[in-house]
Amino acid sequence: MTSRRSLLTETWLVLGVSLGASAIWSVLRIIERLTREVALSQQTSAMNSSVTPDRPLLDLAYQIVGIGLGVVPAFLALHLLTSRPGPGVAATAHGEHPAYRLAGFDLRKPLQDTVRGTALAAAIGLPGLALYAAAKAIGINTTVAAANLAGAWWTIPVLVLAAAQNAILEEVVMVAYLFRRWAQAGWNQWTIIVVSALIRGSYHLYQGFGGFIGNAIMGVVFGWIYTRTKRVMPLVVAHTLLDVVAFVGYALLKDHLTWL
Repeated sequence: MTSRRSLLTETWLVLGVSLGASAIWSVLRIIERLTREVALSQQTSAMNSSVTPDRPLLDLAYQIVGIGLGVVPAFLALHLLTSRPGPGVAATAHGEHPAYRLAGFDLRKPLQDTVRGTALAAAIGLPGLALYAAAKAIGINTTVAAANLAGAWWTIPVLVLAAAQNAILEEVVMVAYLFRRWAQAGWNQWTIIVVSALIRGSYHLYQGFGGFIGNAIMGVVFGWIYTRTKRVMPLVVAHTLLDVVAFVGYALLKDHLTWL
């Protein structure tokens, strides 16, 4: 039987090669920002930036490779759940347990997942935008430039793929994987929800404290919903929609709305 220590070690290693590492870099980034002479509210956090803007096809290759490699930790986590089910999970006739089904990361309920995800995105999106505006106004957040790709025919499709990659990585690792592993290690439900939410907030600290607070709250809401539904797909749908609106909306409107 897999020991509690082994399960926890596995989770820290998975985090160490994915979002946990991002959290550490993000903490260093916010320290660097706070020690500048320029106020935090006068700084900009750039996302989805071109690597070789003067060579669009090479830039496209960079973007696609980054997106592809970005989802690898999510599938690593699902592989670990399959190959090392841990206590409390019955094996199938083939010696494996259906990790994707256990996590609800599948296409068995496309309409239900889409409706729930869309409703969740709407419920999170507007308050999130208000929190971002308030955080900027009181000086605890940077300006988030959500899309900085050079104009090309592939810009919008790549931003949509980037949104999906973020959603799959974060919801599979931070919710589907960690919630099961930490529960198997004996953690109670609210400890799991809060710790996961705090880590989620931490890897957004590079944006400022508004980014931390908003994403931590989102993590609590998403975590609570997952404990009720046991399906991560609505969370993936919601997260994808939120990022598509942020990335594509910014790319289309940044030259027309001065407050973005």
